[in-house]
Amino acid sequence: MWFYKNHAKKKMSFVVGIDGPAGTGKGTITERLAKKYNFVNIDTGATYRCVTLQMLREKIKLEDEEKIADMLKNIKIEMENQKGTLKVFLNGEDVTKEIRSKEVTKNVSQVSSIKQIRLSMATLQRKMAQGKNVIMEGRDICTVVFPTADVKIYLDADDEERAKRRFKQNQEKNIDMPYEEVLENIRKRDKNDKEKEFGALKVADGATVIDSTNMTIKEVEKEISKIIDKKLKAKKKEEKIYKERPETTWKKIERATIKAILHAFYKIVFRLEKVNEENLPMDEPVIVCANHLNTWDAVGLVVCSKRRIRFIAKEDLFNNGFLNWIGHVFDVIPIKRGMRDMEAMKRCIKALKNGETLGIFPEGTRRGLAKGAKVQNGAAYMALKTKVKVVPVGIQGSFKPFTKVTLNYGKPLDFTKNDDKNPEKEKLDQATKEIMDNIIMLTNSTK
Repeated sequence: MWFYKNHAKKKMSFVVGIDGPAGTGKGTITERLAKKYNFVNIDTGATYRCVTLQMLREKIKLEDEEKIADMLKNIKIEMENQKGTLKVFLNGEDVTKEIRSKEVTKNVSQVSSIKQIRLSMATLQRKMAQGKNVIMEGRDICTVVFPTADVKIYLDADDEERAKRRFKQNQEKNIDMPYEEVLENIRKRDKNDKEKEFGALKVADGATVIDSTNMTIKEVEKEISKIIDKKLKAKKKEEKIYKERPETTWKKIERATIKAILHAFYKIVFRLEKVNEENLPMDEPVIVCANHLNTWDAVGLVVCSKRRIRFIAKEDLFNNGFLNWIGHVFDVIPIKRGMRDMEAMKRCIKALKNGETLGIFPEGTRRGLAKGAKVQNGAAYMALKTKVKVVPVGIQGSFKPFTKVTLNYGKPLDFTKNDDKNPEKEKLDQATKEIMDNIIMLTNSTK
C-alpha cells in the first residue's frame, strides 16, 4: 500500500520532472522549487531506497523474483512534509536517515535496475502525482514515468564536482565515506544507470539540459524557475481556452441573440441561400464537413443551419478576447494544430455520443485543396469510431458583400456499411476520400 500524506487534489495537474545522474543537486533543487511553487515533492529515489532497505532487512537476493513480488505486495511506504522537511516512512517507521546509509547507497542502483521493481515504482509515482501539481526527480521521470511532463529538465554536472557535493552532504549527515570512494561509487552508478535494460538514464525528448558544474544552487533554481513560469502561464491560458462554459439561461439568450443578428446579416450582405438542407438530419448525431474558403464560412454554417453545430477550430483563435467569448458561447471545440490533440478528440467523440452535431473542415486550412494541403482524416476517424453519418456541404461564393453565397447540403454518408474486413487505414483513407469527393461535387452543383 502506498501513500503521500496531507495533500488534497487540485483542479490543475502540473508535472515537473527532473532527471540526471547522482550528485547533480536534483534533490536540493527539487525541495527548493517545491517550496517556492507549493508543489508536492515526490522523492522517487526514496521509494527505491525504501525497497532496497527492505530487501536488505529481509535478505532478499536480487534474482529472487518471487520473494521480491511478495515484498512489493506487502511493503508500505509513506512520505510526509513535516515543517518543510520531507520524512519517509517504511512500514510505519521513520527511515529518512537510514535509507541514505552507506549500505543502501551501495545497493540501490542494482535494486532499481530490476524491471518488476521499476514498473511497481512507476505505478506508485503516477498514483502519487494524480490530480496534483508535483515535482519529481529521478533517473527516468521524463522518459518512463511521465514522458508527457509539462516541464522536463535534465540536470547534469561533471563527476568530480558531483563527488565533492555528495562527500560534503555525507559529512553533514555524519556518514563516514572517503572522497575517493564517493567518486568511485558515482562513476560506477553512472555506468550502471546509463546501461540499464529498463529505465536507463538518458535525456528525454523535449528536455532542457542544464549543466550545473559551475553554477550555484540559486542560479540553477533561477534557470529552472524561468522554464516553470513560462509553462505555468501557458498551462493556465490553455485551461481557460479548454474550459467549457456551463449551459445557462443567459448563455442561451446570448447565443440566440447573436445567431439571429448574424443570420440576418448573412441573408442581406451575402444573399445566403441554402440548398437541400433537408439532407441534414434533425434527430441523430451527425458530422457536417465542408470546404473551407475563408473566415466567414464557418460562422455562416453555424448561424444559418437549422441544427446547432459545434465547430472545431484552431486553438490560436481563442487568443482574441472577442473570439474567445464567441467560441465559448457557441461551444466551439479548440484543437492544437500540427499534433494529435487527444483532449479535443475526446471532447468531439463525447459530443457525438450526446447526440450533438460537429462541424469540421477536412482541408484543415483555408483553401487547403488549392494550396495542395493534405486532407485531414479526423472526420472520417470520428465517423467510423462513433458510427455516425457525415453530411457533406459544398460552399459556393466569394463572401464579397452583396454577392451570392450558397450552402449546398449533400445526402448523409454512412460508413458503418464499410467492409469490416478492410484494414483500418484503408477504411480511413477510403472514407476521407469519399467525404472530399462529395464536397467537391457539391461545390460545383446547386441541384
